[in-house]
Amino acid sequence: MNSQQILEQIREANLTYLMLAQALIRNDKAQALFRLGISEESADLIAALSPAQVMKLASGNMLLCRFRAGDDVVWELLTHQTTPERRSNEATSRLHAGILLSGRFEESLP
Repeated sequence: MNSQQILEQIREANLTYLMLAQALIRNDKAQALFRLGISEESADLIAALSPAQVMKLASGNMLLCRFRAGDDVVWELLTHQTTPERRSNEATSRLHAGILLSGRFEESLP
């Protein structure tokens, strides 16, 4: 994959993220704050973007979203890459990962 293809994929990911974020925010703002891991101020700003502004932001070369699962425990829970003695069913693993991520969301609030 060359650098031009990577930039095109970043732009596509940005556009998809912004469109999804706007839809989530407009549908249920409280849930969007949790799912996106953003502040209320950021949500208000994203929701107010015009289509032209969305396209302009999406066309940049910097990825606008980021992975919130920043540690090994969360990734292990989400991908089931746990040791046999810690292995659990998929629903429990996802619930546990959600609890960990929601705690991080709470920590990020002012």
